[in-house]
Amino acid sequence: MAAFDAGASVLTHAFNGMPGMHHREPGPLGAALDCAHVTLELIADLVHVHPTLMRLLFSAASGRVALVSDAMSATGCSDGAYALGSLEVTVTGGVARLKEGGSIAGSTLTMDRAVRHVISSGISVSDALAAATLTPAWAMGLKAFPSPGEALEPFLTDADGNTVAA
Repeated sequence: MAAFDAGASVLTHAFNGMPGMHHREPGPLGAALDCAHVTLELIADLVHVHPTLMRLLFSAASGRVALVSDAMSATGCSDGAYALGSLEVTVTGGVARLKEGGSIAGSTLTMDRAVRHVISSGISVSDALAAATLTPAWAMGLKAFPSPGEALEPFLTDADGNTVAA
């Protein structure tokens, strides 16, 4: 809570690399859910987070879930041996794991698949698309995007997020 009270506004990779929620110790996830200004990142590859918890997150943090890929260099490639920095990674069945210890090592998820996984988990198409587009844009402070409830007019942006054409 102290970090969010001090201005932190994004919970990185909800459910992953953090203690789980407990009824007496809600942990980082509970703190993020309790702070309306916090965006919660979700790796929706069906490996990092189970569909039940994806539905729970979308329900508990409506409009605040941002899909992220956590993709590593093996994304779009066949199964095999890869590196994540200095760490050796083995990708099997599209799942990246550290060669030593077997921990999940990033993902091979693409954003289009993340959207499809979220929809197949029972989230509405509009909520899934917002989690892949509008919510991350708002979290990054991109001004070209509308506020919640406003209509979205088509536009293009440059690499800095500035509107360059309508």
